This record gives sequence, structure tokens and C-alpha cells, in this order.
Amino acid sequence: MKTFRQELWFNTKSRQEFINITPQVEELVKKSGVKEGLCLVNAMHITASVFINDDEGGLHQDFSAWLEKLAPYAKEKYQHNLSGEDNGDAHLKRTIMGREVVVAITGGKLDFGPWEQIFYGEFDGCRRKRALIKIIGE
Repeated sequence: MKTFRQELWFNTKSRQEFINITPQVEELVKKSGVKEGLCLVNAMHITASVFINDDEGGLHQDFSAWLEKLAPYAKEKYQHNLSGEDNGDAHLKRTIMGREVVVAITGGKLDFGPWEQIFYGEFDGCRRKRALIKIIGE
């Protein structure tokens, strides 16, 4: 069995941002040489997420608005922020959107359903963050 590991690094321009990382992950699958297997993509930070959905701007705006209603950014609202942090909302948003995705590799390509794309979701941005790509298979 082959294994392959690489990190993707990001430095977002805003506190909350969704980045389509599908092309980078597809390139890493190709580089790995795995034809049949699995590809794990996970956020390496507790205030970021990796998820699969459609790459449609209106949907991303809906995600942002929905997340702000559920966990609005407010320094004084969260017990976590009493520790000197200001990102209690980002921890909750990450929990809602998820930590990682696993995608099957078939014939050397990510085996997606229609419209599926992989996104890195940042909720406490404007600093350097990363996602892990781990590929296993034959």
C-alpha cells in the first residue's frame, strides 16, 4: 500500500472565508500515484473546517449568514474569550461545519458526486493556517 502526506497552507484575507481547494487536492492525488484508495483532508486548526459542497457564491453567503446567526462574532459573548482569546465563535463554527472529509479515489481521481467540491473554511483568519492531505491506497 502507498501512503502520501502533504500540507496545504493558507493565509486568508478576512476572518471568515471559504476556499475551494479541490484543484490542489486533485493535483496531490495525481502526485501520489494512488489509483484506488482514500484521500483524507482535514483542517489542522480548531477554528477552521474542511467540508464538501457546491462551489456557488450564493450558497457560501448563505453559509456565512447562517453561521453568524448560530455563533455571532462577539468578544464578550463566550466564556472561552475570558481566557484572553476572541475566537469563541470560530470554535463553534468549526464544530458545525466539520473537521475533515474523506473522498474515495477511483481510477486515480477523486470520486465525487455531481457538483461536489472540497472547501477549507476559515473562521478566525488573517493568519497562517494549514490543512493536511493524507492519501492511502494502491
